[in-house]
Amino acid sequence: MANASHIEWTDATWNPVTGCSKISPGCQFCYAERLSRRLQAMGQNNYRNGFELTLQPHMLQHPFSWKNPRRVFVNSMSDLFHEDVPGSYIQRVFDVMVTAHWHQYQVLTKRSQRVLAMNGELKWQPQIWMGVSVENGDYQRRVDELRRTKACIKFLSVEPLLGPLPNLDLTGIDWVIVGGESGPGARPLDPAWVREIRDQCVQDGVAFFFKQWGGVFKSRTGRLLDGRTWDEMPVTATQALTGAGRGDMTACGE
Repeated sequence: MANASHIEWTDATWNPVTGCSKISPGCQFCYAERLSRRLQAMGQNNYRNGFELTLQPHMLQHPFSWKNPRRVFVNSMSDLFHEDVPGSYIQRVFDVMVTAHWHQYQVLTKRSQRVLAMNGELKWQPQIWMGVSVENGDYQRRVDELRRTKACIKFLSVEPLLGPLPNLDLTGIDWVIVGGESGPGARPLDPAWVREIRDQCVQDGVAFFFKQWGGVFKSRTGRLLDGRTWDEMPVTATQALTGAGRGDMTACGE
């Protein structure tokens, strides 16, 4: 799939890989797994293998068909850094993101150790945002590993938030997305957990985005936090998407 997205913090999704496997509690009720099964039943060719990890090389060139800049969530239906994705293929995806530089690419993974291991091999550019998922305090090491990469814009997806994240170190982090779990079996979200992260972002000057309260019927619970919507984005990323500073597309971490 590569189309307009209903995800609040992006414009489009691009899936040069589909399918994944579960590695931590945040994966338990994976939306991508549910959706891939549905698409398989509908006869969608990219999902002929259901949720089994599958490379989709015919999708690699798709960002070039979008002439206007947009924010692109890379592998919304997979994890680019899954252990079964060859390193050479990951580099091909990065080559596309470097060449089709007029977009912003949001790459999100739970496999931060592999990102760090490949850090020196990847072509980090300002338009490539790198994020890690952190669902509770047991996985804060992912933040430390992200921090050690050369990614220009580093972000956290704290969704589904399944427990408190006290003393979350936001050093070097540009953006934090927080959201509750949604869909069948959704686990509860304590507002105190959200406020703690929000307050720390405000204190540290980190952009904060509250995606949803979640629940079985997320449309009913909405997105308001203490009477307002939080849609903050990294300032440097917003400038880059609109063309500001386009002349300074140097490699990151150098």
